[in-house]
Amino acid sequence: MSAPLAAWSLSRSRFEDSLQGLSHAQLNYRLHSKALTIGEMALHVAGVEFWFMSQLHGKSPEGEDARLAKAATDGAVNDKPFPFSTDEITPEFVTECMAKTRSIVAPVIESIPEELRSVEITSALGPIINGDGVFARLSFHAAYHHGQIYLVLNAPDFPAA
Repeated sequence: MSAPLAAWSLSRSRFEDSLQGLSHAQLNYRLHSKALTIGEMALHVAGVEFWFMSQLHGKSPEGEDARLAKAATDGAVNDKPFPFSTDEITPEFVTECMAKTRSIVAPVIESIPEELRSVEITSALGPIINGDGVFARLSFHAAYHHGQIYLVLNAPDFPAA
């Protein structure tokens, strides 16, 4: 198993496990005004994966896919509004988006095509990175947000259900 695949699989699985059983209210609980909710973090993780894969393959997301790709940046790393409302951020929708991007990333990261390693894309934070940089970032991105979820889950006023 390659290092990017091992790291992505572990961090992505732990991230997904932390979402299991959360209610609509729990997914949309906001620790403070500048923090992402757990649901927004999940859609942001899925959005980054979708946006990175779209760019690597030279595709422009359209419709709902474009909204998911915008979750990579909007409301997460810039001052634009998050592309999904709290009404939309349900356990079912989050699960669907996470499964969708897992199915897109997994086959590529399992056997990274050599031609994708040199493709240049725009990262979520703005710098231009190559395919190797994409897979390095994907390897730890979910783990970064998994740590944040732990903090939110342990907030004194986190909803019981």
